[in-house]
Amino acid sequence: MSGAAGRLAGRVAIVTGAAHGIGRAIAGGFAAEGAAVVIADLDGAAAEKAAAEVAAAGGTAVGLGADVGRAADVDRLFDATLSAHGSLDILVNNAGDVTVQRHFLDSDEEWWDHFLDTNLKSQYLCGRRAAAVMAPRRAGSIINMSSGGATRAHRGMVAYDASKGGVEGLTRSMALDLGPYGIRVNALVPGLIATRPAHFEPEARRLRDETVPLGRGGVAEDLVGPAVFLAGDESAYVTGATLVVDGGVLVQQRSPQVETFPVGRFPRLA
Repeated sequence: MSGAAGRLAGRVAIVTGAAHGIGRAIAGGFAAEGAAVVIADLDGAAAEKAAAEVAAAGGTAVGLGADVGRAADVDRLFDATLSAHGSLDILVNNAGDVTVQRHFLDSDEEWWDHFLDTNLKSQYLCGRRAAAVMAPRRAGSIINMSSGGATRAHRGMVAYDASKGGVEGLTRSMALDLGPYGIRVNALVPGLIATRPAHFEPEARRLRDETVPLGRGGVAEDLVGPAVFLAGDESAYVTGATLVVDGGVLVQQRSPQVETFPVGRFPRLA
């Protein structure tokens, strides 16, 4: 790890939902760039394990259990962070759920509330606490995790797509309200990112690779560079933006499986 010489040297970051997947990769990337990282996750033991891995690699990290859809847990998370580090420079609102699919006709209020609390309310609660710390210092970066579902749609995922549409609206509005205080608020939009063992099965990998214009499905590490960019000084004049990291998935009208001009008809180069 680059440690003190990194682009985020001396800064303190909270990354939620960071025991695994994208959040874990971003937390490790921040630590490699010199940040002290607080890894928050619903699974406290997994958060502590992830923090230990980051520390073993030469970074500075602590793991804390928290349900960031609950205000009391968010307060405990931020109080512990401020007690340990005295400040906060970066927040990544990565915690979320995408796993429970239901057709709209089979949906219920509990299912709806789960996604709105987990994916949207959590970002509001954490963003509010972070902004209260950052505003007096006239500096800070908040990164909200969105999805292609914010601007497109998935079958069986009405609640998820609604929550992610809310995330992008939240991002724009927070950017306007917090800009005068020197706080930048942006969103990352991951594409087909493999984060669970099933995603790496041969058939699942083949379908992802065929669907993505760049020719391969994404991995969690693909989000690290964009997150470091939005967290650091190189994006000092960027706020209210959504940065899409999907290998080109959202720009295509049809998936390759039903494309009328398939890659097989592309010119063959020597």
